[in-house]
Amino acid sequence: MNSSGQSSSKFRRLWEVLTTTLTGSIPDLFGGARVRSLVYSTILKKLGASTYIQSGVELLGGWAITLESSVSLFNGVRIDARGPDNEVYIGSDTSLQRGVEIRALKRSRVHLGQRVFIGSCTYLAGPGNIEIGDNCSIAAHCGIFANQHKFDDPTLGPNDQGLTWQGIVIEKNCWIGHGVSILDGVTIGEGSVIGAGAVVTQTIPSYSIAVGVPAKVIKRRDVTHEPVDN
Repeated sequence: MNSSGQSSSKFRRLWEVLTTTLTGSIPDLFGGARVRSLVYSTILKKLGASTYIQSGVELLGGWAITLESSVSLFNGVRIDARGPDNEVYIGSDTSLQRGVEIRALKRSRVHLGQRVFIGSCTYLAGPGNIEIGDNCSIAAHCGIFANQHKFDDPTLGPNDQGLTWQGIVIEKNCWIGHGVSILDGVTIGEGSVIGAGAVVTQTIPSYSIAVGVPAKVIKRRDVTHEPVDN
């Protein structure tokens, strides 16, 4: 990056910090949500109409964050898109409940479709891309981890060996239960249901019901609802 680009990046970050510091904690009772809906358009890549940003929301790298219309971000939400070529896109009518954290790392893309619900204290992290389709519901305390620590060398700790990543896809109309962990490289097919507490380590076919650690398909969501042979 040349000196002009560095100066521009520093100015954007300074303006972002100034804007969020001055307006980010104003309570809704005193018009905080309305103020943020106006001024946050200056720090985000796109801010759609009727978007609700509650006090206590933290947005980092706003120039790479798109919020479409009628998005709701509640207290404690943290979205970090800092770094070159990262992108966070949140589709219209999507709701992020209290304490949801999204981290785009190392040129990654996090894409949430329309009418997605993400429950409290759920965590999504790259650097692999994460794609969640329309009409998905993800319960509280889930973890969606698009990365894996290398651990081949037993003489080194995992923090000294770097990461690998492939990405995660959750197709449309899925329901992810409370406390589910979804690991890197997984695709959850359209219309699937993942039971509470499951750990998803491999791809789940469309219209499946999967439970357990590791998650296994126990039933298909079809007219017969016949169990699956294991």
